[in-house]
This record gives sequence, structure tokens and C-alpha cells, in this order.
Amino acid sequence: MMNHFELQTLLLCVTTCFCIYHTKESHVFPVTFLNVSKNSTLQRLLVEWDVSDSAHESEQEMVFEIQVSQTEEKNVVWTEYYNTTLSKLNKPLFWSWDSELPLECASHSVRIRSKVAEVWSPWSSWKTVLGLPDEPKNIFCETRDMKTAKCTWKSGNNIYISGRYFAQYKLFDWFSQKTLCFEIQASRSKEWCVCSWVIHQQMTYNFTLTAENKLGKKSVNFSFDVAHRVYPFQPSDLWEEYVSASEVKLYWTMEPREKAIDLICQIENNRPDEKVEWYNSSVVHSNTYANIMISGLQPYTIHKFRIRCGAAKHFWKWSEWSKNLTITTKEAAPSGKLDLWRDITPVVGGRNVTLFWKQLPGFQANGRNISYEITWENLEEVTEPEHISISAPHNSTRICIGYHSYRISITAKNHVNSSSPSEIIISGATDNDAEEKISATDKEERVEGTDHGIWIHWQPKDTFDGYIVDWCNFPNSQPCDLQWKRSGFNTSRVLIKAVAFVPGVRYHFRVFGSVANKASLLEKKIGYSKELPPSDPDVKIIGLIPYSVSLAWDSYRTDETQPGFIKGYNIYVKSLQGCNFKGSTKYMAPDGLVWCKYTIKNPEEKRFTVEHLVPNTAYQLAVKAFTGGGETPITQTMNTHALDDRNMRYLPLVLGIIPFVLITAICFWKQKWLKDYCSQIPSPDTKVLSFDGFKVASETELKVSDCIPDAVTLESKSEAKKLNLWSQRTTQEERKTAVTDSSWLSLVPNEDRDFTCSSSDSEAGFWHLKNPVYLSSAAHDCLPYQNLHMLHTSEPQPLPLLYQPQHDIEIMNKDTVVPQREAMSGDTSLIYISQMEVPCSGTRLNDLYCSTEPGECLGYNRNSDLVTSVSDGDLEQYSPISTGTTGTLLLD
Repeated sequence: MMNHFELQTLLLCVTTCFCIYHTKESHVFPVTFLNVSKNSTLQRLLVEWDVSDSAHESEQEMVFEIQVSQTEEKNVVWTEYYNTTLSKLNKPLFWSWDSELPLECASHSVRIRSKVAEVWSPWSSWKTVLGLPDEPKNIFCETRDMKTAKCTWKSGNNIYISGRYFAQYKLFDWFSQKTLCFEIQASRSKEWCVCSWVIHQQMTYNFTLTAENKLGKKSVNFSFDVAHRVYPFQPSDLWEEYVSASEVKLYWTMEPREKAIDLICQIENNRPDEKVEWYNSSVVHSNTYANIMISGLQPYTIHKFRIRCGAAKHFWKWSEWSKNLTITTKEAAPSGKLDLWRDITPVVGGRNVTLFWKQLPGFQANGRNISYEITWENLEEVTEPEHISISAPHNSTRICIGYHSYRISITAKNHVNSSSPSEIIISGATDNDAEEKISATDKEERVEGTDHGIWIHWQPKDTFDGYIVDWCNFPNSQPCDLQWKRSGFNTSRVLIKAVAFVPGVRYHFRVFGSVANKASLLEKKIGYSKELPPSDPDVKIIGLIPYSVSLAWDSYRTDETQPGFIKGYNIYVKSLQGCNFKGSTKYMAPDGLVWCKYTIKNPEEKRFTVEHLVPNTAYQLAVKAFTGGGETPITQTMNTHALDDRNMRYLPLVLGIIPFVLITAICFWKQKWLKDYCSQIPSPDTKVLSFDGFKVASETELKVSDCIPDAVTLESKSEAKKLNLWSQRTTQEERKTAVTDSSWLSLVPNEDRDFTCSSSDSEAGFWHLKNPVYLSSAAHDCLPYQNLHMLHTSEPQPLPLLYQPQHDIEIMNKDTVVPQREAMSGDTSLIYISQMEVPCSGTRLNDLYCSTEPGECLGYNRNSDLVTSVSDGDLEQYSPISTGTTGTLLLD
């Protein structure tokens, strides 16, 4: 038995559960009202619903789940959650939905439930909107053979319609009061419906077409005249009959045969160039063989024909196309002309002419085995024309002509005949310069390419009837594939478009003016379809000092090997000090580095000095050439280091010392050379040089053996007279005789800056010869040709060297020579015998022979007295110009 405590517990649980259930029931608000309608224009479902008033009073926050289904199977096609807060105004709720399927094609149903505090209410019942069948569309009726007719229409979209709602169609004729077709069933896979019947005698109909299903029905009214809706059968049995190379006759058959109808037919000609030509036949009967003559065909060409036909009266539509008929027309002579051009190259004895030809737009070969017949004839001399034949597909050849004018013609030839000739005239040339040459001052003008090609402009002239522009598609290959383009007389430019143009390749263009088939060169152009950045110069540092660096790239080429016209150079400098160089601009490279930039706008200026450097500083250098296509990125640089200016402080001292060292070395070498060359010159006697006992006008006599002269001076006779050192045995008369008959030989400089003997009586001056070996005075230079000083003696001169150990030499005519030891007085000349030989006239003093042997030196005797002489024979041996001379030794 259950005790009292267990009973109380059970009662408590039952009470609690009841309270909970009652609480839940009190918070559920099911849909109390639901209405569904449709807007056919917008193809939209309109839904309206509501809940109890208590829900509105409590202003509940609610969620509604709405579902939409199609067909009677209630297939749910849409689910949506609608959130809202109810209002105390007790307003109903609204929602709409747009259908992809036309609402007339199927029934649509809607149901709703609500949720409060996670508790759903029960679903409302389904509310349905019924659909209607589609109205039949695209209705047409026709006949093909005039025996039967048919009507066709589109049944509509049946994809989402249930089988029980598929429409059935019925076709009723009001004239005959007959239903021609009934219970024609539509389906999901059947889009078009067809109704056929036998025409008999009735040719006109007034129809009503009705579509009906369980949802409703719709009808369409229309009329049909059989004669106005003829759709002929496809033509068949095509064949041809050749009339000529450009004409052919086509035949074909048609249906129906029993009831003939009048037809017109259309013939389509598909040509090999993909062009289509159309021909229309006259009215033909369907029960006969139709035919048509096709003219204007291209000879020896493949043609494809096909035919279609339609009713001649009340045209409805064309029949299907017949099968293709392929034919090849017969051969004929080539039609049109060839476009002939040439390139002339001067050679020894004449000119090479390379001929090029291409087909003009109107040219047609019209046959097989085409060849090109080329003929050229001299227009200035009566000669037989020359001829060659070139087979296709060649389009160029080379011939050799002389300097006269020539006419060159070309024709195309096949098995039937030849085409009309094309001609050009080559002007005469008097030398190897053909008419391709223009003024030497004219240069090739630069042209720029565009995205569409290269525009070539020229200055037009009234004397020409047309212009030709030629160029090479591949300028770096041989042959260069010469191309040309012609333009009319009223044009001054042409756009050259070539798929063969390559960016970075320089193309050459020539502009010719043409009149009467004769062309003259007018202008030359060069250009690129697109310029590219050029290669980098090979830069060398040619000078580096503390404050500047000099760069050179002399070998850099600016010709057509470059992918653009070189417009100049950019010099880039970078250091840790930043860009602060005078004359430079700051440049930010794509990699973010900052450079100092200098620009040279002359492509032939290939040297540059970067100045204002900081001594003992590292720098990076780069030189870039640029074209219209820009320049390459800075990837390779040169590193250099400005010199320390402390090393330059000693440069002036070094530069000052070098000349002194060089002069000293030269003088030392010269002195050594003179000593080695005249090594037999004796040293001076110090006793004699002292001149302790010497007195002018005294009886003391200086011995020749005691004094060896170290210099030679030629004085005038008046100066010699003052010395008064003549022998007592010399008489006044003898001296006069010597003076009267003397013929003085002077030493004069020749073209080699040396000295020779001269016998001219007109010489007024004498030469003073110094011996550089024994002369220590710093006033004398070391160079050989400066050891001779001319002292003009036209007037009396002072004798500053009177008591110096020097001696005089005088050369006189042999007629004035007095015997040895004879006294001389008066104005006679001072006579001196040098220890060196005095050669004849014309001998260089640099070649003088020196000797210490008595008799070998001219008139010199080591043991002689003051005055010595030589024989006439000895003098004649040394002087062939002067008949005789005498030398006398005398202290200066």
C-alpha cells in the first residue's frame, strides 16, 4: 500500500505538470485567418493572415513560417520565416511571393504557423489559387503539295504541370462546321502540337483553336488561305551544261507534279574567295525541268551552287536548300595586269635590274601552268629585244642592262593566251650612278611608327601622275624581300602596315615619283615600327683626379645595329653624400635608389667629365644610351674612388724639378759628346795663360808652342791693327799689298743651321767661334748650333778679350800671303792659323778635322813663331774656290 508521504509526492507532480502544460498552451497563438490571391500581371502571390486578439494585446514578438507548394501533390517549392512584433491595433499581416513558373500553369497553395518562446503552433490549412492553361501561341498553317494542309502551334510550358492538368486542344472550322482535330494532348516533352487534314476543294478556312484542362480553357481564332501559305519542296537533281569559260547553265527538278504551282528560285554561288553571289530565276512551273543561265563566272575556278524555291504568287517562305553542285569553269587567258617594280644596282659596264611583280586586285590567272614572260628593249639603239620566261610561283628575277634607256614589260601566260602587258621605263645613265641617287646633301629623314603602322610623308609635285614607296620587310636578309605600295597623284602620304615589321628593327623607305611608267627617286626615310631601349656603352675611365673623373665610350655605335635612334646619353652618379653635383638632376630609379643624373643630347658626344667630386670618396657610375624607346634599367655600374688631394701637394715641385733635371742631363751629355768627338784638343798652358810678362808693343814675343788657343775669333783688319803684334820684318808696303789684293772668305750659316766657307767679296762681317770645351762662362748655351756667335765688324769694336787666352783666325786670298817671318804693317788683315783645319767652301764646321800633328792642322806649327804660313799648294788643297790662303797666329 502507498503510504501518506508517497501520495503527497504524486499529487504534487501531477499538479506541477498540469501547470506547465497550461502555461505553454496559454503562449501559443495559431493562425486564425488566411487568404491567398494572385496578381497575374506581376505573376505574384499575395498572402494575408492574422492571429488572436490576445496576441495583439500583449504585443508579442512572433516568428511565422510560410510554405508555398505547387500541384495537387503539395510539393513545397518555397519556405520563408517572417519575424514581426504585433500591434494593439489588430492589423492583419501581409506577405508576397514572385513565382518563376507562370501562375496560370499550375495551382499554388500556402500554409503558415507561428512560434512564441520556442513553441510552434499547429500549421494552418492549405489555401490554394488555381491556374489556367496557356493560350496557344505561334500558330501557322501551310501546304507543300496543294493536297494536304497542317496547322502548328506551341503548347506552352508543361514542366511543372501535373498530368491531370495537361491541356487538350481542339481545332474547329466555322465554314465547314467541322472539328478537324480534337483531343490533341500536350505533354512535358511535346512543345509543338500539329493538326493535319486533306484539303479537297476547300481553299479557305476560319478556325477556332481551344486549349482546355481541369483549371479552365482558353481559345484563339484565326483564318487560313491555302494558296497564300505554300511551302515548296526542296529542289533536286541538279546538273550543269558548260557554255563558255565564264558561263554555265544549271538544271533541276521540283514538286509537286500533279498540281503544278508557279515558283521562283534563288541560286547561290559560293566562290573560292568565300564571297557569295546570288541569282534569281524567272517564274518556273513545278512540273517541268527548271533551268537558269549563270554568266560572269570566274574562269578556271571552283564554284559551288545550291538552289531554293518559293511561290511566285503570295510568297510565303523559301523551300529548303538543295544539295550542293560543285563545278570548275573552263580555262581562259589571264585577266588584269601585273604590278611590276624594280631595284637598280650599278655594276661595271652597266646596271643590274632586279624585277619584282605581284598580282593587282583585278588580276586572275584563269588557267593552269602560269608563266611570266619578261621582255626588255633598248630605247636608244636599234637592237633585238631580249626575253626570258619565269615559271610560277616565282615573282622576281634579275636582268643586266647597259647605260641606255630601256623599256621592260611583263605578261602572265597560260595554255590559252597571255594577259595585257605591264611596263616600266628605266632611264639612261652616263656612268655607274643610276637614277636612284639623290642630292648628296639630302639625308634619310626619320619617321616614327605608330600602333597602326608607319606613316610615310613626302612633298608632292605636279609633274608626277603617281607615287611609289618601297621597303624591305627583312632588311637584314639577302634578298631583302622588297615590297612596294602605289598611291595616286593627289596624295602626299601613305600608311605602311606590315605584319612582318618587328620592334627594334630599322627599316629604310624610298619615295619615287612616277610619270609615264618612269620613276624618279624623291626622298629617303628611315624608321622603326617601335623603338626599343639600346644596349649599354662600354665605358672606360680615362682620367681621375681628386675633384673629377673623366669617362669615355668612343667605340659605342649609333648606327642601325641599335634598336632605335640614339638620342643621347644619361650619366648616373651615386655616393653616400647624396645628389649635390652642380648641373645634375635627381633621379629615382625603379628600385628606389637615388642617383645624380647628367644628360648629353648629342649622340656623337661620347666623353664626359663628372666634376665637383669630394676627394678620397667612393662613387658608383653608370652610362646609359637612350632612344625613343627609353633606356635599360641600371643593373651594372662602375666603382671608382676619388684621389686624396694630399698626393697632389708635391706635384708642382715635381713638375718644377723635371725640366731642370732634363736640361742638366742634356748639357752633361753634350759636354761629354764634345770631349769624345774632339778628344785631341790639348789642355791650355797655365804659364802662358797667366800673361805675366806680356806687354803690348813690347819686344816680348809669345811662342805658339806655349799657347794653345781655346777659342777662335774673326776680327776686322782695323782691330788687328790696334794689337801691333806684327813681326818687325813686315813692311808697310807689304801690308798694303796684302790688303789691296786680299779676297776675304767669310763663314756663313747654311739651311741646316751649320756654317760653310764663302768667297764673297761683299761680306762685311766676321764670325766669332767659341770652343765650348774650354769655355766655362755660363752665358754660353749647350746646344751645338748656339756655339757660333756672329760679331758684325763694320764698325770698330772694343776688345774686351784682349788679354784672354783666345786667338784670331783670318783667311785671305793667297795673293796677299807674305813669306813667313815677314813684317806686316798698315791696314793689313790680322792673320791667324787655327789648330783646327779651315776647310774649303761648302764644308760644314761640324765636320772639321782636328789633329795635333804639325802640318795636318792648316798652317799650324807647334814650334813656329808668332806668324806662320803655309804653301800655296796646301791652301789649294783645302780651298778649291779660293786660289790660295795664308794663316797667321796672333794673340787676341
